[in-house]
Amino acid sequence: MGKAYVLVVDDEPDIRQLLQEILSDEGYEVAVAENGATARTLRERRRPDLVLLDIWMPDEDGISLLKDWLADGLDCPVIMMSGHATVETAVEATRLGAYDFLEKPLSLAKLLLTVERSLENARLKQENLGLKRRVEAPLEPVGRSAAIERLKEQVKRLAQHSASLLLLGEPGCGKETLARYLHAHSNQRSGPFVDVGVGGIAPEMSAVDFFGREEGGKTTSGLLEQAHGGTLFLDEVADMQEETQVRLLSALDSGSFMRVGGSTPVRVDVRFVASTRKALEDEVRSGSFRRELYDQLSVVSLRVPPLREHNEDVPELLRFYVDWFVTREKLPFRRFPVPVQNFLRHYPWYGNVRELKNLVQRLLILGSGEEVGLDEVKAALGEQPARRDGGGSQQAPDYYELPLKDARERFEKDYLEYHLDKYGGSVARLSQAIGLERTHLYRKLNTLGIKFREKK
Repeated sequence: MGKAYVLVVDDEPDIRQLLQEILSDEGYEVAVAENGATARTLRERRRPDLVLLDIWMPDEDGISLLKDWLADGLDCPVIMMSGHATVETAVEATRLGAYDFLEKPLSLAKLLLTVERSLENARLKQENLGLKRRVEAPLEPVGRSAAIERLKEQVKRLAQHSASLLLLGEPGCGKETLARYLHAHSNQRSGPFVDVGVGGIAPEMSAVDFFGREEGGKTTSGLLEQAHGGTLFLDEVADMQEETQVRLLSALDSGSFMRVGGSTPVRVDVRFVASTRKALEDEVRSGSFRRELYDQLSVVSLRVPPLREHNEDVPELLRFYVDWFVTREKLPFRRFPVPVQNFLRHYPWYGNVRELKNLVQRLLILGSGEEVGLDEVKAALGEQPARRDGGGSQQAPDYYELPLKDARERFEKDYLEYHLDKYGGSVARLSQAIGLERTHLYRKLNTLGIKFREKK
């Protein structure tokens, strides 16, 4: 992660110069503003990691500026400064959300300690947010096969460099897990990991979602700003709209972009990791994906193998997800005996690791007894969408034998669970992807008994 960027706002030239020199010597990147108007402009141009804000200034007081910024979604610590503030003013500032208050004349030792602590506190909050986002996926690829060990070793080597990475593979094979694994071993690991299902973003909102917006004096941060100092994971990048491709290409080239409605470039330091199930070379040839963007995103490409190519990892994956659901969802523990493991090792796993995870969850919820039976597994797999066997025949799901109402309910449940998992549990992205208004979708999920969470 790069140097912390500190914005100093103070109307006294000597104070500004002193703070700029001291903080620069300590390794911080510093910008200074002599009043509220300049501070607003600098913040819109680039999001600070920390603000040192004077309370008394000629054009507007720091408390008012703090209120406006907090209402506008300020997401960095603010340290207030003043030589004339009362105790009530200091209490008001911290009550509003300021990290701390420093009295002038400044004690440089206390200043540096407070700056260091505030940035560390912000970093820990960001890491906790990252942990919350990771609860739906393992922290590293599960398995000890040669294919998985080789893949992990390649990703750890790539993590030491800043080159963009393109992950190729079938849906459900673990591309997001690998992206998180790379982030965890990179120099940006203390920064945010922001994942976005490109296909789940409404076309008319893609520019705002990626680059943010300036409108009516309000600034909304986009995904690139949210990922500053960390990693932006673009899941299924082939689904990106053409206009967004053009703007993203410009951001990759220059390290900066302009928000929708804005006129000032915003600089960011972001590591890009993209994934796709499609052959992007074909998308480029057909004109649906820009060649220049493909070249930028695929500086390094890695193929993530489907589960059927490393099926020796199936027993370990079964153990991992049993423990996962027992620990996280308090489901009853059940054991997969060796005959069942052998059967599942030779299953084709069209849905890859995601399908295996869903199977384990289904068996723990609906099954009974300490051991999972082979007939039980076959019945559960029969509930999956129809697949062709080696002879070309097609096995119908067992709910085809149910009355239409019951069959429809079973299909809707499987369909919504699949897409909810695909979009990381986000009802907002699911609503956009399947074209169902969010209020109706919430009602449908509750009716079908599907657990969901809103991603923040």
